[in-house]
Amino acid sequence: MLDFFTGVLSSSYYTGLFLNMFVLMSFSAIGNCISLKSGFYNLGGEGQIYLSGFVAAICLVKFSFLPPVLNVTISLLISVLSSCTLELISALINDFKKVDVLLTTYLLSSASIFILDYLVGNVFRTKEGNLLATDFIDESVRLKSILPPSPLNVLIFAVPVLCVVFWFLQNKTMWGKRSAVWGISNEFAIYSGFSYRKNIYSLMAVDGVLHGFTGFAAVIGTYFTCHQSFSSGMGWNALTCALLAGKNPLLVIPSGLFLSWLYTSSSRYSLIHNFGFDMAGIIQGLVIFFVAANMTFAEGGIKKTFCKIKIFVKKIFARKEVE
Repeated sequence: MLDFFTGVLSSSYYTGLFLNMFVLMSFSAIGNCISLKSGFYNLGGEGQIYLSGFVAAICLVKFSFLPPVLNVTISLLISVLSSCTLELISALINDFKKVDVLLTTYLLSSASIFILDYLVGNVFRTKEGNLLATDFIDESVRLKSILPPSPLNVLIFAVPVLCVVFWFLQNKTMWGKRSAVWGISNEFAIYSGFSYRKNIYSLMAVDGVLHGFTGFAAVIGTYFTCHQSFSSGMGWNALTCALLAGKNPLLVIPSGLFLSWLYTSSSRYSLIHNFGFDMAGIIQGLVIFFVAANMTFAEGGIKKTFCKIKIFVKKIFARKEVE
């Protein structure tokens, strides 16, 4: 059983895999923290990540004649713009038809995944090998591993920077404070004269950009191609991370490390010990259950929960002593 807790540190590959999952989860989780704070639930993370990864893979190959820095810059802008556009469509529908973004983001994501699966597996499928994937990007635009043979790369240093930047935007700027007011009370925000359109379009754009950056980072630093359904689970993991962090970008770091360790450990343990069931899925379900029970890293949620358990146990022993 000890192997489950320490297994991710048993080799540089599993340690790097654990940290790389944390990196990819964190980018999208920060975006979810921003949108959740204002009361918008983006359930389309997987489609947005998939779309940006697909666009990134195509652009990086098509623009390979350009200098690597220029190629990466242009491809990054196009890929995050594609993801941002997909999320802004939900904002547009909400603005004019009053349909909740929780529904539209999920439906648009589900539809885009089917379309992208077809494009990756047929129209843009690589002619080399039997992979259901696009052509591999050139070596010159790939991020090198800093912990071989794992896919961990320099983007891990961007996570704390982005967490601090978006925490500042969320808590120290007028834009962030107005967004928080919308999340607390729509009526109060309306009577205060805050613009609903500015709020929803700006929030969904920021969230879309961060989900788009996740897809781009996955292609340029982890997979080096866009294979079919590579984003499966990534959007939901990021949403779980944001909820566990209590919508606080700074707490994305501990919650992301915790979830990444859980998923990597469970997958490794299932593989090594030949479990016939999806242990990672079961653990993810338990994590979501605890999130729903308000066991979060924010505001001492976990500490409060354990204190309640401790008091409950003491009451049971006290009753037995009386009897």
